[in-house]
Amino acid sequence: MRIQVTRTGGFAGIERRAEVDTSTRPDAEEWEALAGRVLASGEATPPAGVPDGFGYEITVDGRTVYAADPRLTEEQRELVSRVLKEGA
Repeated sequence: MRIQVTRTGGFAGIERRAEVDTSTRPDAEEWEALAGRVLASGEATPPAGVPDGFGYEITVDGRTVYAADPRLTEEQRELVSRVLKEGA
């Protein structure tokens, strides 16, 4: 499973992208379960955010959902943080 996150917005307006491929990870099942919950809770179009807040585009195997600060679910926040931290 390929999980991609693009974060836009913020005070500086800098875009950040990262990607994780779970196919070779020992914790792939955990990543895939989390990604499935995020897909279920995401929006099909970018939601309205707040000034200087971040917007997120989350793509899992070609299916994209959107989220924005400050209304991220716990699962969305966890997945975004993990991908941006561990991804390439």
